[in-house]
Amino acid sequence: MTSKAYILAVDDTPASLRLLTDILKAEGYEVRSAISGELALHAAAVQAPELILLDISMPHMNGFEVCQQLKKQPQTRDVPVIFVSAMSETLEKLKGFELGAVDYVTKPYQREELMARVRTHLELHRLRHSLEGIVEERTRSLVESEAKLRSTLLDTISAIAATVEMCDPYTAGHQRRVAQIAKAIAEELGLPPQQIEGIYLASVVHDVGKVKVPAEILSKPGKLTEYEFPLIKQHPQAGYDILKEVSFPWPIAQFVLQHHERMDGSGYPLGLKGDDILLEARIISVADVIEAMASHRPYRPGRGIEAALQEISDKRNVLFDCVVVDAALRLFREKNFTF
Repeated sequence: MTSKAYILAVDDTPASLRLLTDILKAEGYEVRSAISGELALHAAAVQAPELILLDISMPHMNGFEVCQQLKKQPQTRDVPVIFVSAMSETLEKLKGFELGAVDYVTKPYQREELMARVRTHLELHRLRHSLEGIVEERTRSLVESEAKLRSTLLDTISAIAATVEMCDPYTAGHQRRVAQIAKAIAEELGLPPQQIEGIYLASVVHDVGKVKVPAEILSKPGKLTEYEFPLIKQHPQAGYDILKEVSFPWPIAQFVLQHHERMDGSGYPLGLKGDDILLEARIISVADVIEAMASHRPYRPGRGIEAALQEISDKRNVLFDCVVVDAALRLFREKNFTF
């Protein structure tokens, strides 16, 4: 051992206890002796040892009972226990191992064998604690790294969103508001936090493909011509092309690609139907329609939240996922959600 190990020796026979203590001290270990089970529990509670050598046949509280109590206490449950006993029946040995002992030495014992087992279990105990320390440190490091990564990821997403808003000032804030609505819908649906985070971040950049649409078309006050509208319809594919090479923890590029798909297959750019559309994209599409209809646009004034809710309600299970629509309606009409 690299340093003195503290061992608790327990035996109700004074001569046996003295012999065991002398052997351990001669090997350089720090030893505390206990002549009863009660004293052993008290000593272990005051200072948890690295190893316990425990007799079985003791009055008032036998070794099995002592071991049970040790394994119930947080400060001693992981301390290795070696039974040192004259009881040599297989059933006694099995009971000792079932109670959590790591080894069983039968009296009379050979000093060399006993010390070999003591060294082995002390080394295993220290090795396990060392590994636990390494795992805890690595876990802390990973948590810190993940927090930094998420912060960087959010900064990157925000920067991309800001680029879109510079190209299309009339939709400034649109993506953030859609993200708020989509996140609230996802929470109402009871989705896991990790999935909700992916929906939120995808919503923040769902219109990133508009950077490839001419600004004069994005801000045109009148109705789009039959030649201009197809350019607008290219933005989900353009957004996918921009995001597909970025290594996100979620398939954000796919969410962006599908956010204008509709349940009946009438959407774009792929004409997907029903469950072929990712749930995340179905949530973003409903949030997108609510925000877009409720807010002002160059080509029309805002129609208000009630008109937006009526629209998704009328197109429930035709254009929009009925479960997502129902969650959105509960949010706004029953829980007074605002964005």
